[in-house]
Amino acid sequence: MSRKVISGLIQCRNPINDESKPVAEIQRAAFDHHIPFIEKAGKKGVQILCLQEIFNGPYFCPSQDVRWYDAAEPVPGPTIEALIPYAKKYSMVIIVPVYEIEQQGIYYNTAAVIDADGSYLGKYRKKHIPHTSGFWEKYFFKPGDINYPVFQTKYAKIGVYICYDRHFPEGARILGLKGAEIVYNPSATVAGLSEYLWKLEQPAHAVANGYFMGCINRVGTEEPWNIGEFYGSSYHVDPRGNVTDVAPRDKDHLVVSELDLNMIEEVRKVWQFYRDRRPETYDKLLDI
Repeated sequence: MSRKVISGLIQCRNPINDESKPVAEIQRAAFDHHIPFIEKAGKKGVQILCLQEIFNGPYFCPSQDVRWYDAAEPVPGPTIEALIPYAKKYSMVIIVPVYEIEQQGIYYNTAAVIDADGSYLGKYRKKHIPHTSGFWEKYFFKPGDINYPVFQTKYAKIGVYICYDRHFPEGARILGLKGAEIVYNPSATVAGLSEYLWKLEQPAHAVANGYFMGCINRVGTEEPWNIGEFYGSSYHVDPRGNVTDVAPRDKDHLVVSELDLNMIEEVRKVWQFYRDRRPETYDKLLDI
């Protein structure tokens, strides 16, 4: 039985690079900039669409400016509500990464999942939070407190892993063990720091766990921080580690790929990594 899914990834630049503008205006422009790409995805028959990390605004973590707390919103909240009509219109699952406020003083880097009928399925909160030059994320985000959820959508079981999470294989394995067929990794990462890892880690996760991945990175440079070039290069990768449909490094772009989920079973019949695991020998992972 054929189980083919059309998956889409959107990479975009931030349209307003002017720190003097109000946060709400900057966010509105970023949201509006994505709508033509979301519409294009729907018209191309995309069934599952993932946006980039904190898609409705700049990657503000090079700063430690309290004004960016105003960018946070409840999840579900206004941005999720605004995208539900597009999910319904195109019968399209949408993964929506935003800055979440749970209550005053508690903020998360979050991705919400809207099913193809417009229903809100839940959210994943980024677990691993970096804190280094240009990426002062602990100033803005609390580590996620939701245990690696897998979402049963209309088309496939999906998981989400956000940006820096991808450097940690443990969560990627958990998502596979919980049944994820496609794992999406919305990111914001710059050239000169992680680009060589971008081409290695996610194909390795796909092979080690026998699932597909959709990998998204924004593009352009962002004022006034100028921490480097967000190098795009979004792509899908299959359970054999084959990378397909790589986006340009410097252009707004919609990646569309057909993923044959039957490949998961084919690969796992050859590579029995889940059968041959030895979790009883892994105690030190928790002890060290």
